Amino acid sequence: MHIVLQLIPKKYLIGGTLILLGLSGLLIMSTIVAITGEFEKDSQQSEVTEIEGGGIGVGTANVSPEVIQYQPLLEKYAQKHGLDASYVPIMMALMMQESGGRGNDPMQSSESYCGSVGCISSPELSVDKGVLHFKSVLEKAHYDLKLCLQSYNFGGGFINYVMKNGGKYTPELAISFSQLQYQKVKHTGNYHCVRPEMVPYSACYGDAKYVDAVLKYYTGTITADGKPAAPASGGSGGKSGVKVIDAGKTLIGKTRYVFGGGRSQSDINAGRFDCSSFVRWAFEQVGMNVGPMSGVTTDTLKTQGQAINPKDMKPGDVVFFDTYKIDGHVGIYVGNNQFLGCQGKTGVAIASMAKGTYFGERFNGRVKRF
Repeated sequence: MHIVLQLIPKKYLIGGTLILLGLSGLLIMSTIVAITGEFEKDSQQSEVTEIEGGGIGVGTANVSPEVIQYQPLLEKYAQKHGLDASYVPIMMALMMQESGGRGNDPMQSSESYCGSVGCISSPELSVDKGVLHFKSVLEKAHYDLKLCLQSYNFGGGFINYVMKNGGKYTPELAISFSQLQYQKVKHTGNYHCVRPEMVPYSACYGDAKYVDAVLKYYTGTITADGKPAAPASGGSGGKSGVKVIDAGKTLIGKTRYVFGGGRSQSDINAGRFDCSSFVRWAFEQVGMNVGPMSGVTTDTLKTQGQAINPKDMKPGDVVFFDTYKIDGHVGIYVGNNQFLGCQGKTGVAIASMAKGTYFGERFNGRVKRF
């Protein structure tokens, strides 16, 4: 080997050595980046799994982490089937009642899809067909949301029954329909009261209290026509938006960014925030509750409020950025392509989101008005 090395010109030996050193350095750097990335990913995952609720629109679904994981699919198929996103939290509450987000058919949509229980074995197919069925029932119920929910449990026959008896859902109609249907099927021995309080009424077909069961997982307003209520005119993008900005600005120069910070009063007193906890705090200062202090994340914030076209942004609207993940960063728009947020190097500060800047290149177009 020594003789071979002597035959190779010195300049090639030096060049080869430098190349080997360079490749070794790249290998070490890529390993460090991979480990760091996984650590950050794991840290965020542990935060996300602590979410207690979520939803889109003016309402919030107070559901389990198992249901929360289906939120992106519910959004996806609501868009695919042309269903307004404000119904996503209601469907999350419905899923919570049906399955708690467990099993291969979390929306229990097998019967509506193929006429028999157990024919769906794919959670995504369950969501796809469940959203489609929900939309169909909602339209047939003329957007009477409570009628839609009860019909999801009873079947479409309940809508016809209600239309012949006043045209609007009432708890009394749910009980009477359950009574009538039970008389037709009780001889089979396959139907039993799911609620003891329905036994005296012989209302043992389906769950006559299904509406209440679903809505206990939902916090929000339902208008007289059964639709989730729209935000008050202006929302956070009006005068109250300026107040949110003014409240947030009081922390400029007084905080430092801490991932997972801002979720206890001691953190807040010490000026420790991350992006989502800062946004929650700012809105709290103007009397708007956008989620619990201990459980707020970018993922819970993006489920609040009304979706706004980026072209229509106003000061006080909440803007999202794809950083280390989709919707990984959040802030409050202040106008002139700038937003107020808690960033890693600056703490609470105003940053640019103009084209060509770090955040400008990562703004994903998601804007919400609280």
